Amino acid sequence: MRIRFGYVSHALSLYEATPAKTMTFARYKKLDPDTQIQELERITERNLQNTLRNLHFNLANELPLYRFSSSIVPLATHDEAPWDYITPFQSLYEEIGSLVRKHGLRTSFHPNQFTLFTSDKPHVTENAVKDMEYHYAMLQAMDLHEESHINIHVGGAYGDKEKATARFHENLKQLKDPIKRQMTLENDDKTYTTTETLAICEKEQIPMMFDYHHFMANHSEDESLSELLPRFYETWSHMGVPPKIHLSSPKNEKEYRSHADYVDLEFIRPLLKELKSLDQPVDVMVEAKAKDAAVLRIIEDIAGIRGVKRRFGGEIDL
Repeated sequence: MRIRFGYVSHALSLYEATPAKTMTFARYKKLDPDTQIQELERITERNLQNTLRNLHFNLANELPLYRFSSSIVPLATHDEAPWDYITPFQSLYEEIGSLVRKHGLRTSFHPNQFTLFTSDKPHVTENAVKDMEYHYAMLQAMDLHEESHINIHVGGAYGDKEKATARFHENLKQLKDPIKRQMTLENDDKTYTTTETLAICEKEQIPMMFDYHHFMANHSEDESLSELLPRFYETWSHMGVPPKIHLSSPKNEKEYRSHADYVDLEFIRPLLKELKSLDQPVDVMVEAKAKDAAVLRIIEDIAGIRGVKRRFGGEIDL
């Protein structure tokens, strides 16, 4: 079975290549109106250029997956700092999209933990919709809006998970259908288990993003990979692309939920065993702190297992 790999947004091997330079609203307010826009445009242009640099790193290392930074555009959704973050950079967006399509890369976004649909406060849902629209607008500018995904968590339980889940289904109606079609939902490490997230995904026909580290940190005794993974695969059956998994390992026993710099092969062996038994392709986003170095190392580690074949830089046959 084929497994393809990628990393999150910033190849640390590259010099000053972060695609997430930002500007605080406090700093923004101190600038005169003309300088405000100039600074926002300068930072955004640099972030887009660095996104291209990171994509070329992927190509050089034959890594098929890449997650765009959600912080490409500073203050993109701030109510008191409205500005056009698409038109001035249309050629850069198009260049990014063209590069992705030409080389068949798989890309995605992962908004922060505040983009959620379980709150009973209307402004929280409004902000979540606005944030999803921001990510989708960038994908449209890249012409990747029908292939890239925007991954979020279900959200908080607020003391009553059943009511919060009901609010999720109701609040999600505020999201436009084209954006919802590009959504994925991820199980988390504290609140919504894999089983609970799967149930929501199945009801809404949203693909699930399975996070193995989160599963290990947050699962009940009756949850098993052998039963959950087929359901996870099924949520992707209508998408035309392989399911996607997030991979990391604990920093240590005390900080179990925190990501280590690299992925521990022994920690993920049970997952690899189950994936091999299913014998279906899957894509893997490595979320370790060392980013590009971590993905290259775990590929080497897995390729060293007897019977595993490395097809090229970022793809193996398990």
